[in-house]
Amino acid sequence: MANRRGIKFIWGPLRTLLHDIPESRVLLGLSIVTGVLCGLAAVALKLAIHGIQGLLADWHGDIRWAYLLLPGVGMLLSLLIVKYIVKDNIGHGVTKVLQAVSKNESRIKKHNCWSSLVTSALTIGFGGSVGAEAPIVYTGAAIGSNLGRYCGISYRGMTLLLGCGAAGALAGIFNAPLAGVLFTLEILLFNLSMSGVLPLLLSSISATLVSYLCLGKQTQFAATLVPFSMQNIPFYVLLGIFCGVMALYFIRTTLAMEDKLGRMKNPYLKWAVSAFCLGLLIFLFPPLHGEGYNFLAPLLNGHPDISFGGSTPLSFMAGWPWAIPLFFLLVLLLKVFSMTFTNAGGGVGGTFGPTLFMGAIAGFVLAYSINLIAPGKVPTSNFVLVGMAGLMAGVMQAPLTAIFLIAEITSGYDLLIPLILTSAISYGVTRIFEKYSIYTKRIAASGELLTHDSDQAVLTLMHAKDLLEKDFIPVRIDASLGELVDTVSRSERNLFPVLDSKGRFQGFVTLGRIRKDMFRPDLYDVRKVYNYMETAQEYVHPDEPMDSIMRKFEKTGAWNLPMVGEDREYFGFLSKSKIFNAYREELKDFSQD
Repeated sequence: MANRRGIKFIWGPLRTLLHDIPESRVLLGLSIVTGVLCGLAAVALKLAIHGIQGLLADWHGDIRWAYLLLPGVGMLLSLLIVKYIVKDNIGHGVTKVLQAVSKNESRIKKHNCWSSLVTSALTIGFGGSVGAEAPIVYTGAAIGSNLGRYCGISYRGMTLLLGCGAAGALAGIFNAPLAGVLFTLEILLFNLSMSGVLPLLLSSISATLVSYLCLGKQTQFAATLVPFSMQNIPFYVLLGIFCGVMALYFIRTTLAMEDKLGRMKNPYLKWAVSAFCLGLLIFLFPPLHGEGYNFLAPLLNGHPDISFGGSTPLSFMAGWPWAIPLFFLLVLLLKVFSMTFTNAGGGVGGTFGPTLFMGAIAGFVLAYSINLIAPGKVPTSNFVLVGMAGLMAGVMQAPLTAIFLIAEITSGYDLLIPLILTSAISYGVTRIFEKYSIYTKRIAASGELLTHDSDQAVLTLMHAKDLLEKDFIPVRIDASLGELVDTVSRSERNLFPVLDSKGRFQGFVTLGRIRKDMFRPDLYDVRKVYNYMETAQEYVHPDEPMDSIMRKFEKTGAWNLPMVGEDREYFGFLSKSKIFNAYREELKDFSQD
């Protein structure tokens, strides 16, 4: 209690001081603070994962049976923390950030500043086959959102700080500041003005510097690259097509498996099934263990036999030249399953890391196969790196992020041309068949996705319940004309909802409909409300997306539509004029510099 009073004592005057400073300047300072905090969070997550992996490695050594058991233990620990301590769903971090922007005024709960970090460290540290990037993005976004809320920043400013957190987190974990900014611009924040880019840059640079100071300047995927040759362009085109096909496989298989596993309602049964399947997959295919990044180093340096060797299902074929690409093709196809089993079983992790891993494997499989047919034709290490960008461009539908992330984390700017070519082709192939990315496909179906289309984005930010008009006086369907005239005398509106004895909406009466008879007292007891009632052409539902509502207004030509719930429970009316006024105000706030 004393600590809380102390915080309030300090925080109150600070908020007052910040209130007197223009918000644009406050955001610059807060973006740096956000970047520093996100950089520290990224460092903490890296150290936690490596620390847990080191402790477990010292304990079990190279005993393969540990692969069968330990990933399930990490998933169970995460499951228990989420179920009994956090008591909230924290999976699918990037998707949750998008939902916070579109549905929750960019507000993210306080526990997300640490819960995803702790649970993902346990999940990945014990061998869960997921990535740490989405959890750290969720953590960073939560840091930015809560910092903005505590400082009394507006919705627009808090959204920008949320983006700063996401950019800083990604920049901190990869030491890639430009990629952090591009990720936020392409995936999280849309229609951002140029004035909003500076805070993103400051946050990303701050987080990267913190990571450098704490961990040193490290190249995530060190490789000896071969200078780009124009003769290899056809092969990079082929790689782009292959990555586009694999991106479609990744998106559709992941979502289909999540749906099937989601039907299991008992979390412990789901954990048991997922843990068994995951342990078996990792036991048979060791590269599926954890993020899998350590298995990529041999591929980047021309020693794939190191990752292939050991007790694998294809070890008996070690002398056959095609055994290695066949083994890694199976790893490529099964990574989606191991990732989904990890998340379904209670683990916390993202699809970002698996996308990079699968892209690398895709590039290796294609290059190795080409070289078996025509020895020395293509540089394998180059294809491994370019494959990462290709698959990311397809799965996330963020080609710029893919290009510059791989260039930054590999120091591979010499590969800029093949990175651009492969990413563009993969993105194009994926977009032909999939309009949305792995992050946005589900929320797009519900109409809650912000897009680069300003009109659609503004409609997404508007909520029907906030625009509902409730000052219409209802009348009973069996009421007399006299009772209706009495209601008209007490009302300031010219529309009257008609309800039955149970309060269910039946239709409405307009003033114009009764104007001729309302001055004839001889009809007051003869005519009834149902004689004047009109039936609504369409109904609006409480949680219906605004773009769907606008289509109903356009279809019917009506100026007012009733909102009803289940069993026609009446709530009020939406008017087209009020929606247009709210739209103009929202657009003005959304588009301002």
